Amino acid sequence: MRTVIPFNDHWLYAPAQLDDQQPDSAFEPITLPHTNILLPHHNFDNAEYQFISTYRKRFTLPEPRRGRRVFLDFDAAMIATTVFVNGQLAGTHGGGYTPFSFDITDLLTDGENLITVRLDSTERPDIPPYGYVVDYLTFGGIYRDVWLRLVEPVYIRHVFARPQNVLEPVQGLEVDVTLANASEQAQQARVQVELEQNAGLQTETVSVPAGGEAKVTLRFPELPRMALWTLEEPALHTLSVRIVSDGSDAPVDEVSVRYGFREARFDKDGNFYLNGKPLKLFGLNRHQTYPYIGAAAPARLQRRDADILKWELGCNIVRTSHYPQSPYFLDRCDEIGLLVFEEIPGWQHIGDEDWKALSLRDVEAMILRDRNHPSIILWGVRINESGDDTAFYTATNRLARELDPTRQTGGVRYFRGSEWLEDVYTYNDFSNTIIEPDQTPHLVTEFSGHMYPTKTWDQEERAFEHALRHARIQNAAQGNPRVSGAIGWCAFDYNTHREFGSGDRICYHGVMDIFRLPKFAAYFYESQLSPDIRPVLRAATYWTMGDRSGGGNDPLWVFGNCDEIEVYIGSQLHGRFQPDRETFPHLPHPPFQVTGLQMHMTWGKEFSDLRIVGYRNGQAVSEVLHDSSGLPSALVLTPADTELRADGADMTWLWFKIVDRYGNRLPYATQVVSFELEGPGELIGENPFALVGGQAGLLVKAGREPGTITIRARTQRLEPASATIEVR
Repeated sequence: MRTVIPFNDHWLYAPAQLDDQQPDSAFEPITLPHTNILLPHHNFDNAEYQFISTYRKRFTLPEPRRGRRVFLDFDAAMIATTVFVNGQLAGTHGGGYTPFSFDITDLLTDGENLITVRLDSTERPDIPPYGYVVDYLTFGGIYRDVWLRLVEPVYIRHVFARPQNVLEPVQGLEVDVTLANASEQAQQARVQVELEQNAGLQTETVSVPAGGEAKVTLRFPELPRMALWTLEEPALHTLSVRIVSDGSDAPVDEVSVRYGFREARFDKDGNFYLNGKPLKLFGLNRHQTYPYIGAAAPARLQRRDADILKWELGCNIVRTSHYPQSPYFLDRCDEIGLLVFEEIPGWQHIGDEDWKALSLRDVEAMILRDRNHPSIILWGVRINESGDDTAFYTATNRLARELDPTRQTGGVRYFRGSEWLEDVYTYNDFSNTIIEPDQTPHLVTEFSGHMYPTKTWDQEERAFEHALRHARIQNAAQGNPRVSGAIGWCAFDYNTHREFGSGDRICYHGVMDIFRLPKFAAYFYESQLSPDIRPVLRAATYWTMGDRSGGGNDPLWVFGNCDEIEVYIGSQLHGRFQPDRETFPHLPHPPFQVTGLQMHMTWGKEFSDLRIVGYRNGQAVSEVLHDSSGLPSALVLTPADTELRADGADMTWLWFKIVDRYGNRLPYATQVVSFELEGPGELIGENPFALVGGQAGLLVKAGREPGTITIRARTQRLEPASATIEVR
């Protein structure tokens, strides 16, 4: 039988190119995923991660081989990998975003074995996305999981579940199974597919050539009614694929695949349809990188990003700019009902023929890995914002359609008139509006972002204008029947090269900061959540007298999903306000524009607290308060999770803020915060932290022992704060 063993533990690491003669003492013990260097959250040079490092692992096979083949599977490593087993070359791989495997069977011994990984993390021009400038960082390290896999010589290589007649009274399913044969003789294999809850069982026999592959399709033409995968109820189904022995039906190999029944298509009428119903796409782009650890984020952080996009930002789609992202992130999108537009690695530059061959390999690897995810609705098969290349993009589209005839293709461009070879015209629209499409289907895949970078400590009028730009463009997209939707640039601030971003080499393009904490623009996205999920009420103000040009707070923008709001200055009712449907007629929940505030903010008059009450169906459902003093009241420490796993790799956010007496962050609280940790874990990030913008975050990493982590934070003139996390 197949055995798949997590292989993240007990690695050794050296930030240098070392040979097998070097003692283990020249290395440090680490657990995967791993970044090749910890960095500050900003003000560092990308050259700092560009070096060759060495990873080492000693191991004995945990169980007898019994004639099975042994594979070493990497989910990803950045960016060029060379693997040796017991001093012999196992293989090489160029590229940092897709999985790769090496058959190490013939290199193993019966006792202790030594794996050596030489990892070149330089920005090599021969490997996508490099070759010219790139507006993001790739970082370095074995930053995703590694697995040890033992399989019989004839084994299951790929499975693709393809629902049929999803919306018809009688549904069906076709399951493509690709078998591999590592032996020197052709083999007959009996393939069995079993659906969950006795929904069906099919068996086929296939001949697999020596050293080759064979594909067979097992069909279930009539199924009991399968629940559909929707955004509100993302039903997931599981099937098992087995190779069974003659006579006994005992499994020789077995894999389980999770999939969903749903129909997703972009139509020539301009609409996107999910399960036959039109759906306006409303989303944001996501980079996979984090402060301090680069891209080496464990499952918990990956899954949380999906939760933030869906439940905190109200998105129904995310674009994986500009590369395939973590399987854990995509799994979570499946589970919560968040649509995905996934694309191949690259940024504007197209390289030579060898470079293009790697890009085609990335198309194949991406689709083979991810085509069972019901959340994915579109394959991006063009290098982001690149020029036209007819032969290259004809090949990428053809390959995508061969590997997955169930999904459409897109190719992100940023200039009009680009050759359109894909199924969906995916366009980065930086017009500060929505251009009228020349053709449909037309999906806006970026807007705003670099055109209006905004920091958490920016002046109030810039901060709320950032939010309004997103509101205006999403409103225009929602109101244009020939536009399928809009995906804003972008969800989170991110580190970048010196050619881009601000002076500290951060692109402040996010509606949230690099720590996944909100700016005012995040309030707009959150406000589009259905009030049935939760009431939302956010005032886009610091509530100060002199932060805007000319002073005052008029007009005041309030984002929420209420029917109406009451605004109080101190105890005095200023007025009742309705959503601004005249300016934003197409949004489900337009922002509120509160005017006439200057009468309350005059020199010599008392400046009072702001109170806003949100109403739905005539009932008060939410309230916000802002302190007129603007003085720091408390240091607040909030872990994103209260439990971690004792695996040496699990992490969570530790957010900290300086707030007024109502809990609002104070963007000009530029104090130094210091931290102490006790217990089985460590803090990742700057300590002490020079806080700017009133909010920031560190990461807490679990150790290998259970217990309680206690973190204490201190800053001048405020009471210390503390938080605890259980490690189990």
